[in-house]
Amino acid sequence: MLSSYKELNVWKRAYALCLSVYHATKSYPKSEVYGLVSQVRRAACSVPSNIAEGYGRHSTADYIRSLRIAYGSLCEVETQLMLATDLKYIPATESRFLLESVGDVERMLQALIRSLDKRA
Repeated sequence: MLSSYKELNVWKRAYALCLSVYHATKSYPKSEVYGLVSQVRRAACSVPSNIAEGYGRHSTADYIRSLRIAYGSLCEVETQLMLATDLKYIPATESRFLLESVGDVERMLQALIRSLDKRA
């Protein structure tokens, strides 16, 4: 058994994605500081935060609920990154990397949710 949420691969990937989003948004136009930058950063931070919170709840139902919130935030991140790409705020290569990372975290979250649903 894991001794901490920090040992979860999905949390590690979500945390790395969050850091990547913070780095990517540094190049957004200044006019977006209180718009898209703030929005995507909050959503990206919400993903590993909700994974951690759910893990700490010590209830399978609460854990699954937190993972679903994390999944919703991840969908938000994906949409906002697609928008930033279409607005040419980030280069295509960086966008591909970020969206692939989103896909990886998405698959991991879905697998964890399915696994916990079977146990509940």
